[in-house]
Amino acid sequence: MVDRVHPSRRLGLVLLALPLMLWAGAAARAAAPLPMPLFDAHLHYNWEPSPHLQLQQVLALFRQERVTGILATSRPNDGTRALVEARPKDLWVVPFIRPYRVRADMQTWMDDPTIQDLIETEYKHGYYVGIGEFHLSGKAAATKWVRRTVDFAVDKNLYLHAHADDEALEILFAHNPKARIIWAHTGFSTPPEKVAAYLERYPALWCELSYRYGITDGSRLTPEWKRLFERYPDRFLLGSDTWIDQRWDSYASIMGEYRSWLAQLPPVVAEKIAFRNAERMFRR
Repeated sequence: MVDRVHPSRRLGLVLLALPLMLWAGAAARAAAPLPMPLFDAHLHYNWEPSPHLQLQQVLALFRQERVTGILATSRPNDGTRALVEARPKDLWVVPFIRPYRVRADMQTWMDDPTIQDLIETEYKHGYYVGIGEFHLSGKAAATKWVRRTVDFAVDKNLYLHAHADDEALEILFAHNPKARIIWAHTGFSTPPEKVAAYLERYPALWCELSYRYGITDGSRLTPEWKRLFERYPDRFLLGSDTWIDQRWDSYASIMGEYRSWLAQLPPVVAEKIAFRNAERMFRR
């Protein structure tokens, strides 16, 4: 049968239907579940010499990626203070003291008594939850100033965020067995079975996963890491490690990769790693 509806009438029908179509699309979007919130447990908002993104741009990026909390550090600590003092209503800021004034401090802080002065002075702001991220390799962790930092953290009930190899990690716990340590990058390439042994040996160790090698094979979670996450769901955290501008520029991709493999875990395990472990650790 030939359609004999006049073109003007056909246009009228389309115009009448358009509001309904728009409403249906909006309703579908409203009904779609929000992505799981994420807590970024390795965030640098460096101000050396100036931030790559202005504060409002950073906050907008977190909203876009549904990052609802951050472990905030910066070099120097001005960037962290800016995040805390902005008091963003939709972002939970957990501030850590970075023991660096400039990038060169990364190589010398463990033997520099002025760094301990920096830590103790910064602590007087009253809102810090930890110290780090700091870098240590091997026996560089075995100095009296590192031990003093560990003891200060234990005395003040602060976490330590350590970018450390296996030997340095063990030395940190030897300084004070009461230390609570977040292991940045989970050793980068420490075998999963050794990670499991550390988690058994040190109940106050948590593993942060930025730059961690071997979690996925292509886009699939490897069996070894899936078993590890399911065996120790309370002991892992996610992180972006925005140490250079390019990490800010690829922030959406970093968070998207986390969401991809979190979706391959049981929901209760995925939620713990995504944000609930951070809530349990840092809520005061």
